[in-house]
Amino acid sequence: MAVPKKKTSNPKRDQRKAHWKKQAAKEAQKALSLGKSILSGRSTFVYPQDEDEDDEE
Repeated sequence: MAVPKKKTSNPKRDQRKAHWKKQAAKEAQKALSLGKSILSGRSTFVYPQDEDEDDEE
């Protein structure tokens, strides 16, 4: 017979939400840093290009 699950405590819920937001903030910071680096011209980042596009030209 089906049994209802126990309720997650508020601190545990808040902890999970904080962890998720921290990960998102970290990724946003990395993206911003990469964008600034590309715009400044100091980047060694290489854009990947599809091989199909090169063959068609």
